Parts: sequence; C-alpha cells; structure tokens
Amino acid sequence: MSVESELESRSEGKCEMCGDTNGLKVYDIPPIEIRTANKAVFACNTCWEQMDNPDDNDENHWRCLNDSMWSETDAIKVMAWRMLTRLNNSWTQNLLDMMYLEDDILKWAKASGEGVEGMIIIHKDSNGVILNQGDSIVLIKDLDVKGAGFTAKRGTPVRNINLVNDNPEHIEGKVNGQRIVILTQFVKKS
Repeated sequence: MSVESELESRSEGKCEMCGDTNGLKVYDIPPIEIRTANKAVFACNTCWEQMDNPDDNDENHWRCLNDSMWSETDAIKVMAWRMLTRLNNSWTQNLLDMMYLEDDILKWAKASGEGVEGMIIIHKDSNGVILNQGDSIVLIKDLDVKGAGFTAKRGTPVRNINLVNDNPEHIEGKVNGQRIVILTQFVKKS
C-alpha cells in the first residue's frame, strides 16, 4: 500500500489538520529519513502551504487545531504542536498548556527548531507593527490598573517601553509614575 493511500484511509478522505476534503496531498514531516505514513499527514492545500512556509500563516485558519491536537496519531500531534508554537499567541499558548506529548514525540516536534529556547519573540502592537525595546507607544483603550487604583486613559503616551522576554503580548512601561504591564493589543506605536 502506498503512503498516500495509507494516509487517505487513515484520514477518511479529509485533511487531518482542518477537516477540508479538497486538494489533499501528503505532507512529510521534517526531518525526513524514510517516507512513511507514520511520519506524514494528509493535508489540504491551505494547511500544506502554511505548514511549509513558517512566515505565511493565517491564524484564524488554525483554530482547527483545537480539535486536531487531540488526535491519537503522533504525526498529527507533532504538526499541531509545531503550528501552535509557531503562531505563538494567547489562544495557542492556552492550547499548548493543555497539550501533552510523550518525551520522544516532543523531541520529534522540536526537531524543526520551533519551541526551542532561544527562539526570537516578536512583540507587535494592535496594528501589527513590530515593537522594539525603548519605543514609545500610545494606549488605545482605557485600562484599569489592578492594585494601583487608577485607570490609564486612552491616548496616554508611554515612553521607553520594555519588552517582556517570554511573552510577545506583554510590554512594560511607566504610567502615572507606576511601572505596569500592558497588553500589546491595547497599544499602538507612536
């Protein structure tokens, strides 16, 4: 039995990542030593292209990982883990926190270099503009500052921000003389 027919049978004629039935083909999971069905997934064109191009991912398309990450098939779990890690935002982090991979499967998932310490974390404002250490931003929403007893008003400028190294959605800055953590979704670069 060929790898493609084995995967077609295993997937019941659907993309193993999103469930689409159109344009299905074999996606061999790198690193590839020997082509087998156990080291591949049957994927639609959309999933295939985005799995193959790390810089071109439609976050909304990958909401399907909420279902596929629970697959019994190791290859599907590996690709779900890689895509969740690649997208790297709050909802994907929540799914990753729930996901469990055996040590050997996690090692395989990390073989692509994704999720390995030292990955570059990119902070972006609400418009998708990259934020850098020391930038100035403006708040785009009134924010209640817990524990400080004040509200940081919309339009408040924050200068010389600090990036939080382990979370791309958090930055730090001084507002009303207090150092606070601010979610990047509520700021724009000025």
